[in-house]
Amino acid sequence: MRRSPSAPQPSLPFATADRGLLVHADALDACARLPAELRFDLVYLDPPYGLGTTMAARVEAGQGRGRRRAASGPAAFDDPSPEELVRMLAPRLAAIRDRMSAGATLWLHLDHRAVHEAKVEVDRIFGRGAFLGEVIWTPGNGGRRASGLAVTHQTLLVYARAPAERADVVWNADDPELREPYAATSLSMHFKQRDDQGRAYREREIAGRTYRYYADEGRRLGSVWTDLPAMVANTPLRREATGYPTQKPESLLDRIVRASSRPGATVADLMCGSGTTLVAAARLGRRFVGGDQSPLAIETTRTRLVGEGIAFDELGGPADQRIIVS
Repeated sequence: MRRSPSAPQPSLPFATADRGLLVHADALDACARLPAELRFDLVYLDPPYGLGTTMAARVEAGQGRGRRRAASGPAAFDDPSPEELVRMLAPRLAAIRDRMSAGATLWLHLDHRAVHEAKVEVDRIFGRGAFLGEVIWTPGNGGRRASGLAVTHQTLLVYARAPAERADVVWNADDPELREPYAATSLSMHFKQRDDQGRAYREREIAGRTYRYYADEGRRLGSVWTDLPAMVANTPLRREATGYPTQKPESLLDRIVRASSRPGATVADLMCGSGTTLVAAARLGRRFVGGDQSPLAIETTRTRLVGEGIAFDELGGPADQRIIVS
């Protein structure tokens, strides 16, 4: 790593497809400092959830992660109340929207505490017609309450940049990783024909056209994702775990990047936490722009990117230096 001091550079070059960018800044400041021509093709945002507490990381064995308590590791970020969270998100979402390219997609990841209030705010900023739908993700971990409703899912709100661009968004539905096997009953009842290669298929006529579906291709994923457990990112026994609170599994971000972008696209995560989005984007041949105001998040992400051998530049830091990592 070499450091070359410089004055603040709002026009920092970001022209090569083989390097990412990591910005030491809050999302609002990051948007203001990036090159004017830089546009996001896919934005994933995983903000705090409205817990009203401080979240801590596990950086040493024996430390706790999550809500801060006596045995916790260092503080990672403050998680405000739901009302404060929505107020914080509003100007940042507006700045991010102005940085998105035509046909770009936003994925906003929240849980039951603030997702409904946040959706009202995103509808106001992006336009209600820009809402593409939501994905329900079940992390698969956590205890069940002794009484009352146990909330076991999180919600990802998906938006186009503008209502008029709904038809322009990328959705790679035919990617094999965005397919799931047909149910056994469906296979036995409907896939009774075979082609010249012996592949089982069924045909359906819709609006006067005949469509053929092959059993071995599976069906397109729906909006409820139950097959991507969070535990792989939260246990120190797994390679991808960093100890950062609320870290999401690489498989989740891999699916989102595959679904909503093409190779060479620019993927942004300006609340990048442990850097999972950036790793997924780089592995899939996308450029990335990551940012976070938490020094621990930046340190965690930097260590992870270097360990993965992913090339990136850094903008910001205590001395406002550009840090070139090779």
